[in-house]
Amino acid sequence: MVAGRKWAVCLTDNSTSPCSLDVPDPPGFSRASSEQDDSTLSRQKKEAESTWKAQKAWEVAQAPFKNLLMMGFMMWMAGSTVHLFSIGITFSALWQPISALQGVGKVFEPYKDRKVDLLAPKLLFIALNLGGLALGVWKLNTLGLLPTHASDWVSSLPPSQEVEYSGGGIPLY
Repeated sequence: MVAGRKWAVCLTDNSTSPCSLDVPDPPGFSRASSEQDDSTLSRQKKEAESTWKAQKAWEVAQAPFKNLLMMGFMMWMAGSTVHLFSIGITFSALWQPISALQGVGKVFEPYKDRKVDLLAPKLLFIALNLGGLALGVWKLNTLGLLPTHASDWVSSLPPSQEVEYSGGGIPLY
């Protein structure tokens, strides 16, 4: 037994000699190749991580598209009359893209990597949120809440004339 240790296992047949700390490598094993394998594995791991980050960044960038479809459906269901539900849906459609555009940097922070290019996902994210903002502004216009005529700003001007009028129902004669 080696002094200073509580126990030791000798792998040699000679039990009278103290155990040697230098155990020869098994046949076909090379320490240099194991170090290269470790570096290859770590490089592959880093490449897989950067690929995963790029994929997740694209998923986050495309997420506002689902919101656009849902918000468009909700605005269509709310109708074109001014009431509490349609105003709430419209301002929600305006607020969500504005708050998302303010936090673009924070949204893509977990996916920052020197190997991952985040410019294209960020641009797609911004474009889809601007589309959502345009959808909300369009709904404001259909509700008649946007000041689009000069008479909306100056009270002394007459209001604009209606170009078209439609009524519902079939006339009964």
